[in-house]
Amino acid sequence: MEDGRESARKVDRGRERPGCPVGRAPDGTWQVREYAVAREVLRAPDTVQAGLGIETVRKLPRRIRRPVLYRDGPEHREHRRQTARYFTPRRVDEHYRGLMVRIAEEQVARLRAAGRAPLSDLAFDLTIGVVSEVIGLRYSRPGIRRRLERFFPEEFGEPGLTSARGLYWLFRQNTNWLRIHLADVRPAIRAHRRAEHDDLISHLLAEGCSDAEILGECLTFAAAGMVTTREFISLAAWHLFTDEALLARYRAAEEPERLAVLQELLRLEPVVGTLRRRATAALRLPTPDGPAEVRPGECVEVLLEDVNTDPAAVGADPLLVRPDRDIASGPGRAGLSFGDGPHRCPGAHIAVLETDVLLSRLTALDGIRMAGPPRVAFQEAIGGYEIRDLTVALD
Repeated sequence: MEDGRESARKVDRGRERPGCPVGRAPDGTWQVREYAVAREVLRAPDTVQAGLGIETVRKLPRRIRRPVLYRDGPEHREHRRQTARYFTPRRVDEHYRGLMVRIAEEQVARLRAAGRAPLSDLAFDLTIGVVSEVIGLRYSRPGIRRRLERFFPEEFGEPGLTSARGLYWLFRQNTNWLRIHLADVRPAIRAHRRAEHDDLISHLLAEGCSDAEILGECLTFAAAGMVTTREFISLAAWHLFTDEALLARYRAAEEPERLAVLQELLRLEPVVGTLRRRATAALRLPTPDGPAEVRPGECVEVLLEDVNTDPAAVGADPLLVRPDRDIASGPGRAGLSFGDGPHRCPGAHIAVLETDVLLSRLTALDGIRMAGPPRVAFQEAIGGYEIRDLTVALD
């Protein structure tokens, strides 16, 4: 569909195509760009989560249990085993699909009434509603979207006590934590204590988690399930609105083929571009010059934009959109965009399905178009992109 073009990517992270599958950054961090090696790193038992704000989490008092994203080992595996039932394809179909459809149709009606709307707003309302149901945040006071937007701003500052800017961000961060706790998490905890629910908050309460620990889990799921899916919905729409053949194929397809299109776009442009792991024991990585040994304590970065376009794993034309490509190995058509191993994203099926539920309805509207090219921003901490100012309009 992109014949004659070297790359169909919309997001330019400013890095040249690599020559070496495994190398080292100037600071000594190992960097992996080859699919097979990356999968081995993510599945390695002698590694732990790194990055994604874990340095801040480590500062929490030891008595506070870390959110599941920041735990490893037997405790992490047991938590994932017990909560896996909330994310199975069958549960998604039976418990969340109807909600996705209802919220998506509300967004379509909103667009019809206004004639145009920021896609990020439509997408965020959908992802907030769906993930809130999974977690149990259905008792929030009005304004949850605004509170989350303030908690996950486009530009982050570094909190601190040695400068006016650091003090500002420290005050802002703590204020935003408090707002979400008082308006969203505390009402949900109170409701769940009065009556048990079949969702994550009830599970956490049954495990004896404190309010602070539940707040941490809720914010982790908000970042992983609400914010990143919002960005992917906008990215996928950008591709569809600028590729007539791809849009026609998507519109005419049944759901399985539409999901394949979306997974191919996510393979090409992963929302989170960098996954980090820290070695707890010696780890050997194959390189063209022989095995390289990662020593305990050293950090390994998996660069997903390179890993997901490794021709040995995804075939010819890795930088083009080919929904029919055969990816025989690995966790699925999206490559390693949802991670792999113990920390593979549990909500992968939810994210792709809700993207399709919204975009299949938007793209079916007569006269739907993208009003202008969007703006791309980056969150350097995770190598992630943010799509802004993508307005959809009806002629």
